[in-house]
Amino acid sequence: MINRLVVFGATGDLNARYLLPGLAALRGAGHLADGFQLVCADRKGGSGRRFQDWTAEQLARHAGSAPADVRRWVTDAVRYRQADATDAADLASLVAGDGPVALYLALPPAVFPRTVTALRGAGLPPGSRIVLEKPFGEDLDSARELNRLLAEVVPEEAVFRVDHFLAMTTVQNLLGSRLANRVLEPIWNSAHISEIEIVWDESLGLEGRAGYYDGVGALKDMVQNHLLQVLCLVAMEPPLSLDERDLRDRKIDVLRSVRPLTEGDVLRHTRRARYLAGSVGGHRVPAYVDEDGVDPQRRTETFAEVELHLENWRWSGTAFRLRSGKALRDDRKEVAVHFRPVPHLPFGHTGEALPNVLRFGLDPENMALTLTGIGSGAGTLTPLTMSAQMETPALPAYGRLLLDVLHGNAALSIRADEAEEAWRVLTPVMSAWSSDLVPLQEYAAGSPGPAPGGEAQVRADPNGPGPDA
Repeated sequence: MINRLVVFGATGDLNARYLLPGLAALRGAGHLADGFQLVCADRKGGSGRRFQDWTAEQLARHAGSAPADVRRWVTDAVRYRQADATDAADLASLVAGDGPVALYLALPPAVFPRTVTALRGAGLPPGSRIVLEKPFGEDLDSARELNRLLAEVVPEEAVFRVDHFLAMTTVQNLLGSRLANRVLEPIWNSAHISEIEIVWDESLGLEGRAGYYDGVGALKDMVQNHLLQVLCLVAMEPPLSLDERDLRDRKIDVLRSVRPLTEGDVLRHTRRARYLAGSVGGHRVPAYVDEDGVDPQRRTETFAEVELHLENWRWSGTAFRLRSGKALRDDRKEVAVHFRPVPHLPFGHTGEALPNVLRFGLDPENMALTLTGIGSGAGTLTPLTMSAQMETPALPAYGRLLLDVLHGNAALSIRADEAEEAWRVLTPVMSAWSSDLVPLQEYAAGSPGPAPGGEAQVRADPNGPGPDA
């Protein structure tokens, strides 16, 4: 296990909300010994004492349920260093010392190439690992170039392209439910499943993240990495094991089987939109273009939907719908598996059997199966829902990812070819959208989102103001 972690981008949102709480969870579970070294580096000046005060504040805010002594341990363990992540001399001073080091690049993706280039001259100790947050590149060409640069610094097994979605309990439970239950795997195919929705709709708006989000948008921020990763787990063939090679090989098979999108496919089967002013949960939300730090000329989307089809024996004929949006009326974060209707109903005209739906709730973590049964009236049909709430995981998603990095377990990390293949899948969409071949719709904050037919839903919830209010 590596006992040295250096986090670049120390004062950023990722470190505050996820990495520091993840480290607190690891300490609380007994995974970090007293000798563990934690260095947080940033270009900003400031004293170590001030950064420790900031660390204590963030842990109280984002890891308040952790015991006070655990939060105090993380606060006392952290050492702050002012450094430029693109300067080889600064990097050399940070990685100097005995034994390997894990370098976590909690930085804007645009900085990755310069940081990795600088690492070539930093003298990384043998056995060191590099951790990168998504997105991995900005398009297919930049992803290939970033992979080339990484290969010049460390071997592929030392590169961790992390996606915290893969460490979420319910995402992993997609495989558990499929592969550990005989009742599901025989019908997990296009003969029985008509459509699978992978949805991450949230009522949250920009939340001060314009510096990152406005240069990325919903398609790259959510669909290209998070939702495509979930698609891989939903659609993959059963692996021989959950070891890193077997699991990653089956995931790449899924991405390679995605039918290339033509321009006509993009026009018919993709949507993009951004939110107008409105009301979400009784709180006024400004239009996206009026958010601080947003450049309206970029035409960044806050809602993205893509329908994909796989060209293989298992899934030919099943639609996969990937969707994510911000500032929507309802939070909906789930994988919804829609089964085909039965071929015949012997009940006359006393009711309608709705197709069965199996839902994996991603946040909160739950599972629900909707079947059809006999209602209280003679011979009538009614939907019946069976649900289960998942137990709270022992470690949060980022705690699990950090533990895997420190132990060198790359099963939940994204391999170089997988990162590139994900960009290939969505390159036609990015090209068509950048050329405005697909209209940029608008929807009011607090509404269900853009209407499927192309007309924006410009009214929020019945009690909220419309876009012109």
